[in-house]
Amino acid sequence: MALQFSSACNFAFSQRRVEQIRAVASNDFLNVKTEEDKLVKLGGSDLKLTKLGIGAWSWGDTSYWNNFEWDDRKMKACKNAFDASIDSGITWFDTAEVYGSRFSFGAINSETLLGRFIKERKKKYPEEEIAVATKFAALPWRLGRESVLSALKDSLSRLELDSVELYQLHWPGIWGNEGYIDGLADAVEQGLVKAVGVSNYSEKRLREAYKQLKKRGIPLASNQVNYSLIYRIPEENGVKATCDELGISLIAYSPIAQGVLTGKYTPQNIPTGPRGNIYTAEFLTELQPLINRIKEIGESYNKTPTQVALNWLIAQDNVLPIPGAKNAEQAKEFGGALGWRLTSDEVDELRDLASKSKPVIGFPVEKL
Repeated sequence: MALQFSSACNFAFSQRRVEQIRAVASNDFLNVKTEEDKLVKLGGSDLKLTKLGIGAWSWGDTSYWNNFEWDDRKMKACKNAFDASIDSGITWFDTAEVYGSRFSFGAINSETLLGRFIKERKKKYPEEEIAVATKFAALPWRLGRESVLSALKDSLSRLELDSVELYQLHWPGIWGNEGYIDGLADAVEQGLVKAVGVSNYSEKRLREAYKQLKKRGIPLASNQVNYSLIYRIPEENGVKATCDELGISLIAYSPIAQGVLTGKYTPQNIPTGPRGNIYTAEFLTELQPLINRIKEIGESYNKTPTQVALNWLIAQDNVLPIPGAKNAEQAKEFGGALGWRLTSDEVDELRDLASKSKPVIGFPVEKL
């Protein structure tokens, strides 16, 4: 009887031990899978990024954002946005040499701020991986591949980094584009960047850039364009389809239409500054049925309109939105767009509702 009792105890213990091992193994597998789900490869490159990045256009800017003013309070808010983004699982940031620069009548260069924030963060958390994407301004007086490398080195100096993860042509040049593309390839070969991309490129220009880089054995990783639920021109002009065909990731700037899809603006409360001339009371009146439905869908997931609008883009696949965060609250909210997914019916319903309002003007060089 004692032997039977002992055997039964040993069996029960063994079973419990097996179940514990299985549970640990299962949890380890889930943790690995969760980590994999958080990251996506950027185009055909080896670079992996979180499915959502943070745009730093507004950091240091006084020509379009921040009501034409910049002070220590706003700089602190940007620093808090940076830290909150990383704490929320968003670990890559998109900037540009012209953001906040004197050339664009800004107060302080966005690259300078981002570099400072990274340096301060690394002192506390030296093992954290933070990815940086920045851009080359195709100004008319810049000619040839050397201009790309020179500008990149200036960006690296402002960022206080030896290299960046992604370097992009901010817009197509009036001339000299083949030289710019060669400059991107040179930057990869010199180890100054891990991946290269373009921005505001049409289908034709996208194919040309892809073909030219391919000859050098370098993938065109991304095309960054204006894309949101209420600005779906990339779906209509062949850019989205071409990205999908060629394996080029589409990075979506202005993914919440510069705040309009957050639901905080109404016909009686239009955006301040230049945005008020784009998103008028008349436009916001037309938009209300869509905004109301976004809110309803969000409530069913316990999500905000902002999170629904961003998730709609992520649900398109091969799309990485980069909303701009000016404070910690916004950054934390953006993090809530990850880890869940709208149904295909909800995606289609929102597109149908959005199609009832006219798209507003995009970045002018999209037409070049």
